[in-house]
Amino acid sequence: MKVAIYSRIIDDEQQNEVQQLFDELRRKNIEPVIYHPFFEKIGSGFQLPADVSVFRESADLDESIEFVISLGGDGTLLDTVALVRDKNIPVLGINFGRLGFLASIGKEDLATAVNSLVNRTFVVDKRSLIHLDANKILFDKVPYGLNEFAIHKTDTSPMIKIHTYLNGEFLNTYWADGLIVSTPTGSTGYSLSCGGPVVFPESASFVINPVAPHNLNVRPIVVPDNNIISFEIEGRTDHFICALDARREIVDKNVQLAVRKEEFTMSLVRLNENNFLQTLRKKLSWGLDTRN
Repeated sequence: MKVAIYSRIIDDEQQNEVQQLFDELRRKNIEPVIYHPFFEKIGSGFQLPADVSVFRESADLDESIEFVISLGGDGTLLDTVALVRDKNIPVLGINFGRLGFLASIGKEDLATAVNSLVNRTFVVDKRSLIHLDANKILFDKVPYGLNEFAIHKTDTSPMIKIHTYLNGEFLNTYWADGLIVSTPTGSTGYSLSCGGPVVFPESASFVINPVAPHNLNVRPIVVPDNNIISFEIEGRTDHFICALDARREIVDKNVQLAVRKEEFTMSLVRLNENNFLQTLRKKLSWGLDTRN
């Protein structure tokens, strides 16, 4: 079995856990294929196989790779969207970050996670993606995201007007600093911090959520994900920001934009004992009396 290992950077205090992962993979005869920039950072400080393989880009992940293991927080796992693309390689996120809604497997469960891969005692959740269509090339070959698409004013500009349409029919004009269109997966991310609702991953919907709206009667709205959501932008400046997950581009305000559900999904690995409700309760401290 081959697994790809992706990470941005590991802090010094986390090196023991990372070494434990490589040791568990070796004990189970699993061959790691390490993301090259990460390998260059850790190569001399870890005990790795002498003939360890590396990968540099999405094209290097062929059919022999059965899983991608993401070491980091949710932002690190979001990076794997651009690596996995439409290859349908399941991604297992081990949380070396903070909150960890997506990378929900704790460092203390490393051995359990590796055993689950070997014994196939895991669950694969199919998560929908959001796709951006535009009349110019944006985000290169990865015009889709797992969490959200967002429109923002530039840093110092006044608020913008975002005329928004569902399947060509006018929905609303948002006078705001920006607008988020979130997938169910992304409903626990940026959208949640802007007052949006938590949406179950299998709900087949988008959340349209304004950022700092000027009109206080404007609230987030949940729409079915079979809608095509299109936008026209007005503002005092000629440019605004488009973002897909953590990636962003500066865009001319005359660019035509629309988002829709992507044709393929992303596969996230979770352990059998974990589910979305348990993650919510744990990460948001629901049901706990925190007054004492």
